[in-house]
Amino acid sequence: MPELIWFDGPPPPDLKITQVYGLLFTDCERLLLFVAQKGNYSLPGGSPEPCDGSIADTLRREVLEEVNTEIQEPVIVGYQTADGENFAQVRMTAMIKEIKPARPDPATGLTYKRLLAIPEKAIELLKWHDTGAAQVNAAVKIAREKFNTSINKCTKCFGEPNKDNEKIYI
Repeated sequence: MPELIWFDGPPPPDLKITQVYGLLFTDCERLLLFVAQKGNYSLPGGSPEPCDGSIADTLRREVLEEVNTEIQEPVIVGYQTADGENFAQVRMTAMIKEIKPARPDPATGLTYKRLLAIPEKAIELLKWHDTGAAQVNAAVKIAREKFNTSINKCTKCFGEPNKDNEKIYI
């Protein structure tokens, strides 16, 4: 299996974008994850489709389909690629606007269990090793700078606003 390599910032224009995942935050710096098939935790996102006008559109569509959540304007965090391959798996970040009731994903028919986790717990749950930690940490930095998030700021936390909670199921 090829090694995944992480890069901050947008991918070069010559790389085909095959995946767009979102690191989506609440004001109090919780990340939205979901429990995918086989019990693995994941970020919402998926592959660009011809109907998508941009990678931001891909992310918005996939987030609505998988976790029925509306987001504000996404920002590119970076991308990963496999050593020697000519593709990019993009990661974007955005603030959560509204988490709606869970519903089946049109692609799979499954209704996913969703949760909000502090960044450190998200890194642990995703099990994406150093590459995943780099993605989460880069997204946290952007969220603090651009969205003014804070672990101590819980005005719209979609759950119990206790900064000591590692994860909140919603």
